[in-house]
Amino acid sequence: MEKIRKIIHVDMDAFYASVEQMDNPGLKGRPVAVGGNQERGVVAAASYEARKFGVRSAMSGKIASLRCPQLIFVKPRFERYKEISYRIREIFFDYTDLVEPLSLDEAFLDVTENKVNNPSATLIAMEIRRRIKEEIGLNASAGISYNKFLAKTASDINKPNGQAVILPTEAEAFLGKLPIEKFFGIGKVTAEKMKEIGIHNGYDLKQYSLQYLTKRFGKSGLHFYNIVRGIHLSEVQPNRIRKSLSAENTFEKDLTEKEQWVEALKEIFEELKRRISKSGIKGRTITLKIKYRDFTLHTRSKTFEQYPEEIKIWETVMELLYQDALLMPVRLFGIGLSNLNIDMERSHFGRQLWIDFENQYKDQSGV
Repeated sequence: MEKIRKIIHVDMDAFYASVEQMDNPGLKGRPVAVGGNQERGVVAAASYEARKFGVRSAMSGKIASLRCPQLIFVKPRFERYKEISYRIREIFFDYTDLVEPLSLDEAFLDVTENKVNNPSATLIAMEIRRRIKEEIGLNASAGISYNKFLAKTASDINKPNGQAVILPTEAEAFLGKLPIEKFFGIGKVTAEKMKEIGIHNGYDLKQYSLQYLTKRFGKSGLHFYNIVRGIHLSEVQPNRIRKSLSAENTFEKDLTEKEQWVEALKEIFEELKRRISKSGIKGRTITLKIKYRDFTLHTRSKTFEQYPEEIKIWETVMELLYQDALLMPVRLFGIGLSNLNIDMERSHFGRQLWIDFENQYKDQSGV
């Protein structure tokens, strides 16, 4: 009989903001935004105190300050976040070498076979979260299940500072109630298309045949057919190939003027520069991503023989912006690099239901 996999998804709670609050006790219990300011810039992360006012990551600092007048803006310290992330990762490696970081603040762990010979993935997750709190001082949430999608979904159930398990016997009922936009691989546009034909949750999706889904959604139809049945065969990959590095922003209001486009792209470029700086990554291909008001997506790219410097990247973004007239008001801009100077890099992967998991952490069904 095939062994049931035991996957943990660990997700740090408001990671950047929590690090700032940990390092500066004066910020504890107060609404904090990492990045941006009251006049411009983009919020990279928000503390839970700030989230109560509707402050979110990728929101402009100006809008964030209007929603929360007492908001405290702090500059990002990515080297510090990276340092803490490495310390957290060292804890993971005490339990398994099958660790797949998705970003600085989250990772998958395959503990089917583990270094501590503990048959319960849920108990391992509890111990990892305890150690992160005691040794580093931060709270983490965790999800446990038999595949990556369900583990990632479970980590969001009891946030912050909690964990949840989705057992194989519970998956069908859980997925049936899950809102369609919560499914991995189903973005906002696809979710709206599904709702137009009456698919609002997993139960609705499961009523459609593979033939219908592939006809309606192309190659993604097979993924949708499998995922709603709890089938997600992707393994935890300790080394994943990073194919691109990018930054983007979806705007509160569609942008209609050239001055707005340039200002928005400046902010996105600043974020991309931060990511380039902390990763050391360079790319020969520069891509401008444009999503219009009607959600249609267009990209414009240019490739160089050598890795362009930052000033050249910005000049190319402007060149691509004016390469052709924009078709209509812009909903989203993104700037990306590809054809990178690395072969192997751990990359980004890439969120409520309430279920009572009390006393279900015993290893009763394989997780």
